[in-house]
Amino acid sequence: MIFKSGFIAIVGRPNAGKSTLLNQIMHQKVAIVSNKAQTTRNSIRAIVTTEDAQMIYIDTPGIHKPKHELGKQLNRLAYASLAGVDVIYYLLDASKSFGRGDEFVLDYLKQQHIPIFLILNKIDLLPKVKMIERLIELDNMKVFAEIIPVSAKTRDNVDTLLQLTKDYLKEGVKYYPDDMKVDYPEQFILSEIIREKLLHKTSDEIPHSIAVIIEQYKEKKESVLIQAMILIERDSQKGIVIGKQGALLKEIGQEARLECETILGKKVYLELFVRVEKDWRNRRSQLLQLGYIHPELENGDE
Repeated sequence: MIFKSGFIAIVGRPNAGKSTLLNQIMHQKVAIVSNKAQTTRNSIRAIVTTEDAQMIYIDTPGIHKPKHELGKQLNRLAYASLAGVDVIYYLLDASKSFGRGDEFVLDYLKQQHIPIFLILNKIDLLPKVKMIERLIELDNMKVFAEIIPVSAKTRDNVDTLLQLTKDYLKEGVKYYPDDMKVDYPEQFILSEIIREKLLHKTSDEIPHSIAVIIEQYKEKKESVLIQAMILIERDSQKGIVIGKQGALLKEIGQEARLECETILGKKVYLELFVRVEKDWRNRRSQLLQLGYIHPELENGDE
């Protein structure tokens, strides 16, 4: 039996459904999801291992026109994630027309000379006739190795996508053990879960201004103490995040704690704190501390 392996980058504009698709591929939650743009801020690796293949998926930040230093760094990370991959999944929201921003991303992808799968996502939002029209329009571009309509929400056509992907991989080795599903530190996903709850519970202005740092992680035999700092940019945002008499922060903490307990398999004591860091998204020292600046990418594309 020939064993195949390779790397697949999931690329697209913000809110195209990249993280939702990855979670469906993995049959479990490995990336946080929200309807807020730029939810994904890191390059996340998830591993699918079968008898005849190992596919390493790289979820990337949404490529966008940056308005601050954080945005520039997220674009650099998204572009750098394409280096050495075997297949690119380019996600489009089926409910939206192909715009200038999509064209900008596609022009960059074509320069990589890597097979591009056009993943037309959210097909559950389109009438069948409209979906067929979109597929014909995209096929006429003559730049995609495959065009696959999917619904990341309902998992429609995801198994077909995986089978097609195998056909484009070469014979190779296992890069990760069979039982390894993700390649990131455990504390990373814990901080992301807290941030996800914040994204869901706060208004449109707040999410982009939030970062979460795990400041203390103490593990005992049957429990874990997690102390996390929530960073915001302005004093006016502090009251919004905390809520009246601390109600919102308490609600966020309860939801995050329950999900952390599911992941860790033990009792979690979660303490949340809020600190104002003025204009942190434009401060390179702060971005470096948070892990959003990767020095090796400094000369990359923006």
